[in-house]
Amino acid sequence: MTDKNIVKNLVDQWLEGKDYFLVDIEISRDNKIVVEIDHADGVWIEDCVELSRFIEDHLDREAEDFELEVGSAGLGQPFKVAQQYVNFVGKEVEVLDADGKKYKGVLKGVDGRDFTVTVQEKVKEEGKKRPQLQDKDYQFSMDTVKYCKYLISFK
Repeated sequence: MTDKNIVKNLVDQWLEGKDYFLVDIEISRDNKIVVEIDHADGVWIEDCVELSRFIEDHLDREAEDFELEVGSAGLGQPFKVAQQYVNFVGKEVEVLDADGKKYKGVLKGVDGRDFTVTVQEKVKEEGKKRPQLQDKDYQFSMDTVKYCKYLISFK
C-alpha cells in the first residue's frame, strides 16, 4: 500500500505557490488513492489533471501498482478542513450538532476551530399577535459538530 505521507508531500509540493488547498487524502487497502483539493473560486478540471500527472510522475508503478483519483471536495458535501469554513463565510450552511439538532443559517464567521451561524427564528414578542423573525447567533466547534455543509440554493 502506498504511504499516505509520500502522497501528501507530493500534493504539498504541487500546491506550493497556488491558491488551492488540500482537503483530504484517502488510500484504500487495494491501493486506490483519492486526493481532494479545493479553491475559493472552485476547482478546474485542468488543475486536477495536472496534479494527477504530477503525482503519477513521482510514484513508481513498477514498485507498487495503484489507482489514482484527483478531484474537488464536492459542493454540498460536509466540510473537512477549516479553510472550507472560511471560504463559505456569508453563505447559507446546514449544521448538525453533536446532539443531532440541525441548524440552517448564514455562516457568520470563523475563529480558529470555532464558527458562528446566524439562524432566523420565530420569536413571540409580548403584545404582538404573531411571532416575528429574529436573527440568533449560534456558536459551534468544528471538532464537535457532526457536520457543516454548504446549502445549495436554486432560487
